[in-house]
Amino acid sequence: MTMETTSQTSGPSRPATSTPFSVGALFRRPETGAFMGMVLVFAFFAYFGFDRNFLSPYGTSSWVNMASTVGIIAIPIGFLMIAGELDISIGAMVPAAKMSMAIAVGYYGLPVGIGLLITFGLAAFVGWVNGMLVTRTNVPSLIVTLATLFAVSGLTLFLSLWLTDTTSQALTSPAWAKAMFGDYHAWGFQSSVFWWLGMAAVLYYVLHLSPWGNWIFALGGDKESARNAGIPIDKLKIALFMLAAMAAALSGTCEAILSNSATTTTNFALIFNCIIAVVVGGVLLTGGFGTVAGVFFGTATLAIVQQGIGYTPFDRNLSSLIIGVMLLIAVLMNDTFRNMATSMSASKKGK
Repeated sequence: MTMETTSQTSGPSRPATSTPFSVGALFRRPETGAFMGMVLVFAFFAYFGFDRNFLSPYGTSSWVNMASTVGIIAIPIGFLMIAGELDISIGAMVPAAKMSMAIAVGYYGLPVGIGLLITFGLAAFVGWVNGMLVTRTNVPSLIVTLATLFAVSGLTLFLSLWLTDTTSQALTSPAWAKAMFGDYHAWGFQSSVFWWLGMAAVLYYVLHLSPWGNWIFALGGDKESARNAGIPIDKLKIALFMLAAMAAALSGTCEAILSNSATTTTNFALIFNCIIAVVVGGVLLTGGFGTVAGVFFGTATLAIVQQGIGYTPFDRNLSSLIIGVMLLIAVLMNDTFRNMATSMSASKKGK
C-alpha cells in the first residue's frame, strides 16, 4: 500500500493544509464551533466572575486542572469516536489504575517505577481485551466496553479487599514522582496539565500530520473501503482501545499521586464528561470527522462551566443545566456550520 492510496481513503474529513483560505473551509473545520463556544463561555464567566477572581492565576488554574484530568482521556476517546467506536470502560480503568499504584507502592512498598509498569501493563491488557472483543465478535463497542466497565470495576473491588482488606489505600511517592505526576506547580497548576498539553501536541501530529491519521479517518468514514485499501483496521482498532485505556491509567496515576490515596469507586461522571468534551469539540458520533484542537477546546469549555460557576453568584447546581444546554447548542452549531459551508461550496461550484 502506498501513501497515495492511504491519503485517498481519508476523504474530505482531514483538513487540507495547502488550500487557500475561505470562509466555507473555516466553518467546515470541527474546531471552529468548539473554539467559538469556548470563547463565549469564557467571556460569560469572566464577566460574572470578575469580582470573584475567576481571571486570577489561581482561578484559571482551577478550571485548567480539571480540564487536564478529563482532557488526557478525552483526546484518545475522540480518536475512537472518529474511528466509529466508543470506550466507556474508562470510568472503571481510572480507579483501577489508582488502586494498582496504591497497592503496589503504598501497601507492598514496591518502587514507583515497578508500580507504573504494573499499572500501565494492566491498562494495556484491558484495552487489548476491548479491542479484541470488538474486532473478533463484531459486537458494538458500546456494549463491549459497558461489560468491561462493570467487569473491571468488580475485579478492582474484589482484588482490593482480597489483597488489602480495604477499599481505599494510602500512597506515598518520592519527590521525583510527585513532581512528574502529582504536584502543584507555579500558580497552582497540577502536573497533569503538562501531560495534557504534551499529549495534545503528540496526538495532533498523529491525527493530522502522520499516515496513521489518514487511517483513523478512513476507518470512521467507510470501514470496508479502508479494509480494501489495505489498512489494518483490526490492529488499528486494538491500538486505539489500548491508547484510551492507558490514557485513563495516566489520569488515574496523576490523581493518586496528587492526593496520596486511592479508592475503588467507579467514576461514572468521567465517562459522560469525556463524551461531552469530545462532542462539544465537534467530533461526530457517526465517526469520520473531528480534530484534536476541537476536543481540546471542548474539554476547556466543559471545565470552565464546571469550575467557573463557583466564581459567580449563580447556584452551583445550575452547572449541570448549563452543560446540558451547551451540549445541545454545540451539536446544533456544528451541524449548522457544516451545512452553511456545504451550501457555500455548492453555490460557488454552480457559478
